[in-house]
Amino acid sequence: MEFEAARRAMIDSQLRPQAVTDSSVVAAMAVVPREQFVPDERRAAAYIDRIVDLGGGRFLNPPATLGRLLTELAPRGGERALVIGTAPAYAAAVLREMGLEVRECEDGDLTAGDPAGAPYDLILIDGAVEFLPESLTGQLGERGRLGACMLERGVQRLVIGRKAGGAFGINFIADGSAALLPGFQRPRVFTF
Repeated sequence: MEFEAARRAMIDSQLRPQAVTDSSVVAAMAVVPREQFVPDERRAAAYIDRIVDLGGGRFLNPPATLGRLLTELAPRGGERALVIGTAPAYAAAVLREMGLEVRECEDGDLTAGDPAGAPYDLILIDGAVEFLPESLTGQLGERGRLGACMLERGVQRLVIGRKAGGAFGINFIADGSAALLPGFQRPRVFTF
């Protein structure tokens, strides 16, 4: 398979139609070889616009999901970022290509994040979650941003959260698609 051609097609047919308009995001995704983050037997699926099962409970989320979240997060070179997911290496590589200092969290309790490296300018949750725990939002610095795909009533939506004045709020930006992350299920409450 010609992976350079597949990367160009990803940009033209997946990223641009999904409002991935940040030129630095597009440039980074154009050079980071997505196929290197997929097992050999699945490399042909590296550029499809669907969730790619990497095996062992690990997943690579669709390029358009990552591209749109990064466009809305507006990462800037020199910022500190945390990427959380079951296979965050590709998303982390894209952010590094953009000049960010990146830490990755993929083992253990993902909801705990990486408090040792906090505060972060940007947190990217590379997967779908039902809620955003304070254990993560508290790791954002002032004016920090968080991007994720949230599952609500069976629908996945991309969200961007911002921290200001010690408070954290989110905005829904578009429908999305990502693999569900373990540990981010909304706590169940008893009701009559």
